[in-house]
Amino acid sequence: MQVQISRLFTAVLLLFSTTIFAQYIQVTENYTDDQLVRDKLFNSSCAQVSNISINGYTFSDGAKSYGYFQGASGFPFNDGIIITTGKARSAVGPNTSILSEGPSSWVGDQDLEQAIGESNTINATVLEFDFVPISNKMSFDYVFASEQYLTNPSPNQCNYSDGFAFLLKESGATQYQNLAVVPGTNTPVKVTTVRGPGTICPQANAQYFGGFNDQESATNYNGQTKTLRAEATVTPGVTYHIKLVIADQGNQYYDSAIFLKGGSFNIETDLGPDRLIATGNPLCPGTNYPLDATVTGTNVTYQWFDANGAITGATNPIYDVTAAGTYRVETTITSPGGTCTSSSQIVIEYAGVTANNATLIQCAAPSGPTKFNLTQANNTITGGSNNLSVAFYPTLANAQAQSNLITNPDDYTYANLNTVTARVENQFGCVAYATVTLQIVNNTITPVGPQSECDNDGDSKADFDLNAITAQFTGLPAGAQVQYFATANDALLVINPLNSPYNSFSTTIYARVINGSDCYGIAPVALVVNNFNGANIQDETKIICPNTTVTLNAPAGFTYEWNNDPTITTQSITVNQTGTYTVKITNADGCFVTKTFTVVASAPAVITSVTVNDFASGQNSATVNYQGIGDYEFSLDGVIFQDSPTFTNLDSGEYTVTVKDKKECGIVHKTFFVLDYPRFFTPNGDGYNDVWRIPYLNRYPTAQVAIFDRYGKLLHFFKGGGYWNGQYNRRDLPSTDYWFTITFDNGRVVKGHFSMLR
Repeated sequence: MQVQISRLFTAVLLLFSTTIFAQYIQVTENYTDDQLVRDKLFNSSCAQVSNISINGYTFSDGAKSYGYFQGASGFPFNDGIIITTGKARSAVGPNTSILSEGPSSWVGDQDLEQAIGESNTINATVLEFDFVPISNKMSFDYVFASEQYLTNPSPNQCNYSDGFAFLLKESGATQYQNLAVVPGTNTPVKVTTVRGPGTICPQANAQYFGGFNDQESATNYNGQTKTLRAEATVTPGVTYHIKLVIADQGNQYYDSAIFLKGGSFNIETDLGPDRLIATGNPLCPGTNYPLDATVTGTNVTYQWFDANGAITGATNPIYDVTAAGTYRVETTITSPGGTCTSSSQIVIEYAGVTANNATLIQCAAPSGPTKFNLTQANNTITGGSNNLSVAFYPTLANAQAQSNLITNPDDYTYANLNTVTARVENQFGCVAYATVTLQIVNNTITPVGPQSECDNDGDSKADFDLNAITAQFTGLPAGAQVQYFATANDALLVINPLNSPYNSFSTTIYARVINGSDCYGIAPVALVVNNFNGANIQDETKIICPNTTVTLNAPAGFTYEWNNDPTITTQSITVNQTGTYTVKITNADGCFVTKTFTVVASAPAVITSVTVNDFASGQNSATVNYQGIGDYEFSLDGVIFQDSPTFTNLDSGEYTVTVKDKKECGIVHKTFFVLDYPRFFTPNGDGYNDVWRIPYLNRYPTAQVAIFDRYGKLLHFFKGGGYWNGQYNRRDLPSTDYWFTITFDNGRVVKGHFSMLR
């Protein structure tokens, strides 16, 4: 009785404290290790707990690194155990300071370092105990909070995190299993592995991040995870050791904490994962799913529950589920030490699949066997669902055995079987069956005559207005629609329908008449392309020279309309101006083409001058300067022509350039001279090269030539066609180099030197 009164007083006190301090969590550090674990952490008497110890740090002011906490508004847990790398009492909000408590002499934990792959841990708090489960699953809930969740970190802080682990092993074993991992992975939970958006640090498993805390947070930590669950499969009757440890990494700065939800350490029977559509593992209709809650022992009773409460007569360890719902089992174990009850729950969903029977009505094939496009029944069979796959089989037995699959359902040949079976499967492997009835109709359709169109562009094809053809059909049911296909097979299978206008060669297409959603009949339609046959119907370009005319000739044997003027109907016209002239040429079928003549002008060139670059010792060149509207080519011998007006590598001499219009509008000529001087002469009286002269300088009779020795003394002077014999005052000068200048009337001056050899 005294214990009950004490517990009631404590509950009232806790309620009163929670009411007063509802904004922030509260922390109490005066509970014994046994009280924290047995009274605050465990929610089940179905485990024997022993060897409880909590090793942390006691500060000089009496503060401890662990304790009991009560929740606050916005905090996920009502109460529980806190273990930290600093003072437990400092975890109380608001979040107004950075917690970096604990001396460097406070050691870390080697088991933690090995479990999470870290080193140099410090300020470790360890909660550990042994337990013997009587069921096959254990679990508890927790939140990890840390000052290292910074909203404005420097980049180097993104890679730092305190560490913690929940280490489980069979008693006497050496290898621990870490239960503090990101769900569905083996990744330890840390600041670096669970972090949401909002900072320069990369996100990681953000769906498990609870958020960054503002100043009015319930705790004095910068951020925390969402509620996470640590769980493991255990063997009933076996002793296990569990070690819950947290430590700073590297130094004592930026503390972290683990909040263990009060009463969440649960020993239960593992009924397996929930079977949900959302997680991709629901059951299929008609499936009996056995739930096994068997626990070893002799004094064990079971009671199964559904949404309506206890299920009458469901008191066996195994219960067969046949309908969707939430199922729970309470397992009660009686032993000399007392009675305990554990509860386990599972949610079951069924992924139903519906398959609707369908009927396909097909027209008789114009020739050969009738074919069906079975996939046209898919929408009816599935009710329009896109999450179902459909396969077709000749019979239901084939569909159930998945034998003799119809591999070409869009091109299925009718074989005197008036039904096929559709096997419908959803994404979870659930199956249903539907019957597809095949019917053939053979209605008579009054044919339409050949449809003629003209090929007006010379490609042997024409555009056919399919809607105009539809209007020619008579005797069709009211509201019937017509589709067109290139082949009878396409019409039967309703694939590749043609669009109007349909551009085609001469061919036969097929009209499929649809009455409602069913085929009424198929009829061939002949398409005839009247080709325009004639030579010389391509466009032409004509050249007109100055003061001339040009005749434009259309091909013979047709009717003509020039420049869209119906008054000009001759086969040819003569024009004297440039421009574009068109003629519409029509044949006996009424088909026409349009031929275009483009008349462009050309004319002989006018040579304005020839620019000569001479006195260059064989590297002489000349460029013809000209005017004109034509396209010209150039020649120095009248035989070999070039497109460039520049000629190179010319020797001295007289040249006549010929400029020819490529369009045959005329040729013009002009003579020019290339000058150069001899580099030496030999005045030895042999009659060869005895004087020094400038070849063709006589064409410039007023040009003045002065000859000097190396000292600049004038030795000789002549004009035009003159020369020098190597003498000065009738005396032979010695063999050496001499200099000259040539001055032309236009002011041009050429200078150089030559050698005299005797």
